[in-house]
Amino acid sequence: MSGPSGADTPKLRLGGMALANGLLVHGPSHWAAAVRRRDGTIAVASGRKAHVGGVQHVPGVRGVVRLAEAMAVIPLVKRALPEARLPFQNPAVLGVAAGAAVVGARLRRRRGGDLGSELASSIVSLVPALAALRTGELAAYHGVEHKAIAAYEQDAGDASGAAKEHDRCGSHLIAPMLAANLAGTMLLRALDASTEPWAASAVALASVGLSVEVFSWSERHAGSAAARVLRAPGHELQRVLGTREPDERQLEVGRAALAEILRAEGVAA
Repeated sequence: MSGPSGADTPKLRLGGMALANGLLVHGPSHWAAAVRRRDGTIAVASGRKAHVGGVQHVPGVRGVVRLAEAMAVIPLVKRALPEARLPFQNPAVLGVAAGAAVVGARLRRRRGGDLGSELASSIVSLVPALAALRTGELAAYHGVEHKAIAAYEQDAGDASGAAKEHDRCGSHLIAPMLAANLAGTMLLRALDASTEPWAASAVALASVGLSVEVFSWSERHAGSAAARVLRAPGHELQRVLGTREPDERQLEVGRAALAEILRAEGVAA
């Protein structure tokens, strides 16, 4: 854990997740969240994260485990901060998700599970996430997430001037995950294993693990042409659909979440 901040103190590696009414920030050992209540006040909470050791040097596995740890935080946030509204905690978005599942299943049946049907079904599976981002304030709080973390990393002080796109956004996982899932599904079909009950789960887990490794490689080689190519789809998704410039009230929530994660991690603001 880092001590009080100073010129020689490494920055914490922070991640985040936009909420429908606020921001969840992940630190190395804690999480913190801030939301705007219906009465206009800001509520803040934080706590420790679960951690699975011994996997940090196992490619593929470490990515799946770290994403599972991030997901395990969500019920803790809801328990500590009942006012927090999750991205899919919206009847309209749930309806879109149900419709996308039906359309995806029909596409696979109609075209016999060929490459085109799998690709179309994969694209349809993204529709609920896009619907969530275009509903309410979620895209703006996604921008708050990136701006708050970038301002901390760059010692900018004021998040309003930071970019609303970020190199560590989860949007960079989407393209490699879709490609890996598509390749895995077609391989299973070629081996006549696509109907096996374990097959879809194995492909999904392998796709997540591979996409996280691609994500990590791109971060380690950020200046390379290959990394720029790999990040291009994610940056465009953020720029066009995934984020929106937040207003001052939303940035205020982001500052509260950032201050709380630094306090929880024992770092002076």
